Amino acid sequence: MTRLISAGREALSYPDRGATARLPLPAGYNHLHHRTRVGNGRAAFEAAGTAVTTFHAHRSSGMRVLAEDGAVRPGSRAVVGMGFGPLRIDAPCQVIWTAYEPARAGFAYGTLTGHPESGEESFVVEMDPDGTVWFTVTAFSRPDSWYTRLGGPVIPFLQLRYARRLGRHVRRLATAA
Repeated sequence: MTRLISAGREALSYPDRGATARLPLPAGYNHLHHRTRVGNGRAAFEAAGTAVTTFHAHRSSGMRVLAEDGAVRPGSRAVVGMGFGPLRIDAPCQVIWTAYEPARAGFAYGTLTGHPESGEESFVVEMDPDGTVWFTVTAFSRPDSWYTRLGGPVIPFLQLRYARRLGRHVRRLATAA
């Protein structure tokens, strides 16, 4: 993994570490909160939780993920990439917190220096007492590169679009179980 995240890309690029685990989200960032119903019952919860905490959901939605570990753990690092060839954007991240609980599974990663955005994003699967399974993406971010600053208000729109896409993939993976 050291070849994936060079020495110059080791620091978190924002000061509000862990803020997706508590509300409200910090001021001065774009905020995202998107919730998708993905299924019902223990099997759907476990399938969705595994898909999220192993980056399988990200990969199935078209992202390239190079990760240190199979399942996420605090401090593990990953590079999430999108695009093709010279238009590829690599986004180095570090897992900030994880949840492996009977009715909640997921994690948050924070941006490392070199990521086009600065902030944190969480991906959480929860099962309600009635068995309904939900997938939620919560994020706060702001531009941290010339091209995301140039993208202006288009970037939050694209982030919401990706959260919706990821939710559809988590639902597919949960119902396939």
